[in-house]
Amino acid sequence: MIAPADIESLERSIVAGVAPDKVVEIAGWLVPIDDGPIGRAKSAVPLDHAAAPDAIADIEQIYLAARRPPAFRLADADGLAAARAALERRGYRSHTPTMMKTGTATGLAALSDDPAELLDRPDAGWIAAFSGEGFDPKEAAQRVRNLARAPEALFAAVREDDRTLAVGMVTFGRGWAGIHGMRTAPDQRRRGHASRILSAFGRAAAARGIERVFLQVVEDNPARSLYRAAGFRRAWRYRYWTVG
Repeated sequence: MIAPADIESLERSIVAGVAPDKVVEIAGWLVPIDDGPIGRAKSAVPLDHAAAPDAIADIEQIYLAARRPPAFRLADADGLAAARAALERRGYRSHTPTMMKTGTATGLAALSDDPAELLDRPDAGWIAAFSGEGFDPKEAAQRVRNLARAPEALFAAVREDDRTLAVGMVTFGRGWAGIHGMRTAPDQRRRGHASRILSAFGRAAAARGIERVFLQVVEDNPARSLYRAAGFRRAWRYRYWTVG
């Protein structure tokens, strides 16, 4: 079970890690506002799993005033049933079930004796790997924009000769290390590159005195098996709520 205080610190860390253009806080909700493709950077989220739906109308007005479509991100927790029902009555529908997982820096650090290279900023090789085969170049560029401006972040890369084979990013804040942007070139999967990246992140977190780590993975993503093997366990599942 995740304690209420940990839910709040997790949600604040998640939003900070994707660096939206603006964040408004209202009645126990964070309302990130952004024009990019990262759902977490542009969907309102409650800071606890028993939030009342009273603020929903005001949140809609915040998004509309910013000329952005209202969107919400809600855990499948019993305490948020009223909020989910209120969104359904207002014409919202849920989609993209995503798993929130937590693990430990100690467990990640032990995954590899050869951790990946760490960077303070994404370099050209990192960006090329993140934007590579299978990803829309424009969307990837927008995601890089957000990730690159996140505070307290490190970027990992596995390279071979002049080619970057796999990348990822970790942020630090509110007692958590948050893992984002894990990508491996299609022809390089199942070769241990992701484990090297996670190991580097675990060591970096431990060096900062941070033991708790989180990540989010879409429910149907095959990478879930990797994260289970790395010691991550389900904290909760959430869905996005949008109109249309």
